[in-house]
Amino acid sequence: MPGHFEPLPGGGAAVALDEVEISIIRSLAVQLLELIGPGPAENAPADPLAELFAEGPSEPPADPVLQRLFPDAYSAPAGEVTTAEEAEEQRAHSAEFRRFTENDLRAGKRENALAVIRSLDALTLGGDGGAVLKLTAEQSEQWLRALNDLRLAIGSRLDVVDEQDTDLLYRLPDEDPRKPMVMAYLWLGGLQETLVETLMP
Repeated sequence: MPGHFEPLPGGGAAVALDEVEISIIRSLAVQLLELIGPGPAENAPADPLAELFAEGPSEPPADPVLQRLFPDAYSAPAGEVTTAEEAEEQRAHSAEFRRFTENDLRAGKRENALAVIRSLDALTLGGDGGAVLKLTAEQSEQWLRALNDLRLAIGSRLDVVDEQDTDLLYRLPDEDPRKPMVMAYLWLGGLQETLVETLMP
C-alpha cells in the first residue's frame, strides 16, 4: 500500500502516508481553500432563499490558476479561427453560464478540499510517524476531485498545458527552483491514478 491507494472490501480506498506526506497534502488543500475563497455563507448570515437566487461573477477570474479551475464554458477549440462576432457571442454565453454556476462550483471545490483536510486531521500517527488513511466510497470521490483540483492548480503554476509539458518536467535539473513543485505535481498524479483504479468496477 505505500505510496498508492488500494481498494477496501465493500468500497472505499486506503493509502499509507507518512507524516511529511500528510503535511504536504494538508498544506496544499489549505492553500487551495484560500485560493478559492470563502463561500457566501461565510460572509453573511445564512439565507437559503437568497443563496438559491444568488448570482456569481460574470467575468473570468484574473488569477490563471482560478481560470484553470473555473474555465469559460463556451470557447473555440484551440487552433480554430472564429470571427469577432462569434468570439463576442461565446464570451456572452460564458458570462451568463458563469453567473449562474460558479458559486456552486466553488462551493463543491471547497467541500472537497475540506473533506481532505478533515480526513487527514482525523488520522492518528503510529510510532513510525505514519498512518493508514481509510476512505469510504464517498470520501474517495471527494479526494479524487480534490486531487484533480490540486494538480490543475500546480500544473497551471508550472505552465503545464499538455502531455508534452508533463514529459519536460521529468527532465528538470535538481537545481531548478520549480523542482519541489514538480515533485508534488507528479506524486499527486500517482495518487490520483491509483485512486481512480480503486473506484473502477
